[in-house]
Amino acid sequence: MYEKEKRNVIEVTGEGKVTVQPDQAEITLGASTEDLSLMKAQKSNALIISNIKKALNQIGIRDEQIQTVNYSIYPQYEYIEGKQIFKGYKVEHLLHITVKQFQNAGLVVDTAVGHGANNVSGIKFDTSNHNQYYQQALSLAVINAHQKAETIANTLRVQLIRVPISVTENLQPHGGPIPYQTFEFVKSEAVTPIQPGTMDIISTITAKFTYD
Repeated sequence: MYEKEKRNVIEVTGEGKVTVQPDQAEITLGASTEDLSLMKAQKSNALIISNIKKALNQIGIRDEQIQTVNYSIYPQYEYIEGKQIFKGYKVEHLLHITVKQFQNAGLVVDTAVGHGANNVSGIKFDTSNHNQYYQQALSLAVINAHQKAETIANTLRVQLIRVPISVTENLQPHGGPIPYQTFEFVKSEAVTPIQPGTMDIISTITAKFTYD
């Protein structure tokens, strides 16, 4: 973007990108149970979640890596001939599990499913050094912005003042994790194959330069 103001200003946007290999996985899974009795639905759900946690502990997932992210109770209704008929209650309990070694993500999913999990709503891959890589991307964004400003100045045949008068970081959500596509589980002796690929960590800035 070229912008002329009172002080002869060139405004540009710079982008920096660092491609990395994920080293950890974040999995959201849990159990949904239904019953006419709310107490029975809750007890059944609690038993499944307890079994899942114990099984995950046995394969090396510590309690601090397991966190409840949702616990919901829904009354269930069915409409028959225009009448609302009560069908019971649905209890849903979802866990967020951080897997420090992403290659164990498949084992974690299979273990949970094998112990009653019937809801796997998401698998994301991330890096434990996200902030370090983001700083690298930020540095590249500044360099990119300066290169753009120089290109514009050279084209206009003006002298760019190298130090910008302002630099604004365009903050984004922690947008790096790679979602794993929805899949169905098939009982098998083999561990569910999960491949993370690579992920891009991106930073953008807006910089204003002056010129003579």
